[in-house]
Amino acid sequence: MIHQISADHLTIERIGEIIANGYKLELSDDARKRIKSCREYLDKKIAENNSPIYGVTTGFGSLCNVSIGKDHLAKLQVNLVMSHACGTGDRVPNEIVKIMLLLKIQSLSYGYSGCKVETVERLIYFFNNDIYPVVYMQGSLGASGDLVPLAHLALPMLGLGEAEYKGKILSGAELLRKLRLKPIELGSKEGLALLNGTQNMGAFAVWSLLQAQRLSQWADKIAAMSLDAYCGLVEPFTEAVHLVRPHKGILDTAANIMKLLEGSELVEQAKSYVQDPYSFRCVPQVHGAAKDTIDYVKSVIDIEVNSATDNPTVCPDEDLIISAGNFHGEPIALPMDFLSIAISELANISERRIYKLVSGTRGLPSFLVANPGVNSGFMITQYTAASIVSLNKSLCTPSSVDSIPSSQGQEDHVSMGANSAIKLYKVVLNTERVLAIELFNAAQALDFRRPLKSSPVIEDIYERYRKVVPFIVNDEVMYPYIKRSIDFLRT
Repeated sequence: MIHQISADHLTIERIGEIIANGYKLELSDDARKRIKSCREYLDKKIAENNSPIYGVTTGFGSLCNVSIGKDHLAKLQVNLVMSHACGTGDRVPNEIVKIMLLLKIQSLSYGYSGCKVETVERLIYFFNNDIYPVVYMQGSLGASGDLVPLAHLALPMLGLGEAEYKGKILSGAELLRKLRLKPIELGSKEGLALLNGTQNMGAFAVWSLLQAQRLSQWADKIAAMSLDAYCGLVEPFTEAVHLVRPHKGILDTAANIMKLLEGSELVEQAKSYVQDPYSFRCVPQVHGAAKDTIDYVKSVIDIEVNSATDNPTVCPDEDLIISAGNFHGEPIALPMDFLSIAISELANISERRIYKLVSGTRGLPSFLVANPGVNSGFMITQYTAASIVSLNKSLCTPSSVDSIPSSQGQEDHVSMGANSAIKLYKVVLNTERVLAIELFNAAQALDFRRPLKSSPVIEDIYERYRKVVPFIVNDEVMYPYIKRSIDFLRT
């Protein structure tokens, strides 16, 4: 399957489809024309103009006033890539690296960056052949974009750095020899075009949004199972209640829970109580707020992935080359911090439901085991969830409120958006773990309500889940079941 790179709008869902289904990329005729036209324009301006052009005929950052001779312009770009590859810490996962490649290709294809067609084609070759440059998580300020991680992304094209190919880590030089490729020769501005931009932050944001949408759907399903297993009340999900406070996410969540529980025998049982704890009763308000946040962040990232974010911006039609700030990560740093908070709340309320399920109330046995005392049952699963939730709270301190000046003060306000991205990534994974633990508990609790059944939808989830995770009769080693539960949420 082929996806053509063009100026057509690229949606978050389409990116997910391209990555998940192994699409190959190719430049459309229009994209090729745009890239070529911009490069020809830039070459012409360099040849005709003696005025300095930032990053093209000058140094970078605070060295912007140092002019570079025309015979050193290519060397300037190679030096830029090498010197900026200062990453450290954990590797960026291959799936996110692949999104980075796609977003960089898309951004360069608009014809505002001055790259050569051959350079963009090399990025496409890497994407199509599952070549993953080794990129490290730490090092970007989200200032002039993602300089450090994007430098690592570009290194193997020059025969430098490292890349993973067919499961093995190779040096850039080894990789090119193996593939019988020559290092690309960077022209003026090309190194800057490759390194400036928000594709590292953007890739984390796209990945996190795709996971957030999935986890939001699972949160409703798991909450519905927990509610039924706890013999909770469905009246708080009545539409009339939410029409008087009509936030879209709240309305959608309440309607979804009612649909998920339609036909449940447990719902029909008479209850002697008139209220549930907030972790059940306020699912529409909490899950709904998360849904609305996901929608907002998605609208911002949607714009970002369809933008040119390097510097300077080359506009051939307007006869302009302007050094400005399209690389600055602030427009997506704040939303990523916001998304971290929203997703962490799905874990936060989930852990509270877990606590109620193991608390020995509403006719459920203590710690969801038939013989508590000699058996600890699900006692410690709540500990694990609580530990993860606590960690999420510290991760949700916004990175975007910080700024540390760099480059001798020339870059005196930075977004720290890459740190927002890393923390968001961790919060998403943590939230998935907590939801998986809740599912582990909810299915166990549901078994204690037999012979009564939940709704057909919930029973279908239960039956599929029981194929990978059994009912726990006596104490067992639990961590493999938590791992299986996480994997279940990914199927």
